[in-house]
Amino acid sequence: MSGITKNRPELDKMIEQFREGDELYVWRLDRLGRSLKNIIDLVLGLSDKGIIIKGITDGVDTATANGRLFLNLMASLAEYERELIRERTNAGLQSARARGRLGGRPKGFTKETIRKLIAMRTLYKDLSKAPEEIYEPLGISRATFYRYTKILDNHTNEEIKNMTVNKK
Repeated sequence: MSGITKNRPELDKMIEQFREGDELYVWRLDRLGRSLKNIIDLVLGLSDKGIIIKGITDGVDTATANGRLFLNLMASLAEYERELIRERTNAGLQSARARGRLGGRPKGFTKETIRKLIAMRTLYKDLSKAPEEIYEPLGISRATFYRYTKILDNHTNEEIKNMTVNKK
């Protein structure tokens, strides 16, 4: 059963039923997973349990020395690929930092958000108002309203004003 999601329940059920000495025939090894690392991990895990994997079109057979050699070479290539990706990512991050760019979310609120929080505090104190009467005029969603109420409950207006970022 092929799927769009990461969960593959039919594959999981099949793997649960394997016993040592069983053989798994696949059309091609790439049908076992979405990435080389995933395929290698699955095949090596099954091989450790004594399950033989045979690729019909690519001629892989973990029962033979050549098949095991092929898998070990593929595992080494997958590890090499992961290391290259890690090195490139770190080099890119260092280059961005050298140019003054920082990743991640801003460490505070925009001035517009702070204005809305302070305006909301006044309206929020009025217990006769329903939440919709507060968040709709401010142009925020219900979820944002409740997220903001937690901020208002835990911080004073002065603390909120100090949480600004240099935008808007």
